[in-house]
Amino acid sequence: MTIDHIAIWTYNLEGMRNFYMHYFDASSGHAYYNHSREFRSYFLSFGGGTKLEIMEMPNVPLNKNNTMKQYTGLIHFAINPGSRQRVNELTDELRRDGFRVIGEPRVTGDNLYESIILDPDGNRVELMAY
Repeated sequence: MTIDHIAIWTYNLEGMRNFYMHYFDASSGHAYYNHSREFRSYFLSFGGGTKLEIMEMPNVPLNKNNTMKQYTGLIHFAINPGSRQRVNELTDELRRDGFRVIGEPRVTGDNLYESIILDPDGNRVELMAY
């Protein structure tokens, strides 16, 4: 079995789409729009088959969790840019472009190399390499 996709609600559908396409080389499927529900979405594809569905619909409540604290539920997802050097480069590029880095590049206890950034909506994205 594999994970097919992860879904994220947003009030910034085009901004989120552009973010993941620009920084993570995601390719975007066609926009889906359900007029009766005012629901819009895109599937973004990454190498390896995993997809991210970004969705927008009026009246979906904002997330009340503090992005700087841990809580139950989905806390982050990880993207592997291919190497430790690329983790560093991408972390620096995102910081220069005004995105918040909440975990500096480091070697973890299980010998992964990672940093953690916040996407435009404050979702944690772990940049990691083996």
